[in-house]
Amino acid sequence: MQKIKTFLFDRFNILFPLFLLTVLSIFLLTIRMKITYSFFYLFLSWNLFLAMIPFFISTYIKTKQQLTKHKPYFLLIVWILFLPNAPYLLTDFIHLRLSPSGWIGFDGLMISVFAITGITYYIFSIRDIEEVLLKNFSIKLVSMFMAILPFMVSFGMYLGRVLRWNSWDLLHTPFGLLMDIFAILTNPIDNLQAWLFTIFFGLFLKLSYWFFEKFLFRYMMA
Repeated sequence: MQKIKTFLFDRFNILFPLFLLTVLSIFLLTIRMKITYSFFYLFLSWNLFLAMIPFFISTYIKTKQQLTKHKPYFLLIVWILFLPNAPYLLTDFIHLRLSPSGWIGFDGLMISVFAITGITYYIFSIRDIEEVLLKNFSIKLVSMFMAILPFMVSFGMYLGRVLRWNSWDLLHTPFGLLMDIFAILTNPIDNLQAWLFTIFFGLFLKLSYWFFEKFLFRYMMA
């Protein structure tokens, strides 16, 4: 119990803003449902839960520090598979086209808060994994991984938003998922949308992480 208390205290500057953003997201969704009697945007709560999973995994891996056994490596793979769910909330703005005209402003604000919460979970999760990897691998190898990761994540976002695949489909229907991935990778001209989506969101995720690292991490980790 003392170890848990120490861990929570040491990460207070991270957990507290995440807690506030999560509560604010659910609060806005609750207000929307209470006033309109509509559960249309209830899926945002599920998407937010999925966004939290990679953060929970990375937090657990961080407590282990050393990747000397099979379990941490397995969790690292699971983390990569679920990681696109965190920034995936950015794509939920597409649902604004179905909002009543009188609620577009509020719905836009609500989705923005959910999106910010998701990207924050993503960034802190990335930060934890980067620190663990730097303790186990060379800086060059970790830098290469960190450079590729945002585009892997954005590609996963495309698979989820456009092709409607889920993280667990790799176990449920792996053949269909792998066939779609193979088609995109081997036929870039016919799948230009997928490549543009991957590049655009990959650059955005990379820029977001750079911004946090440049301006906010030093304060929050103090």
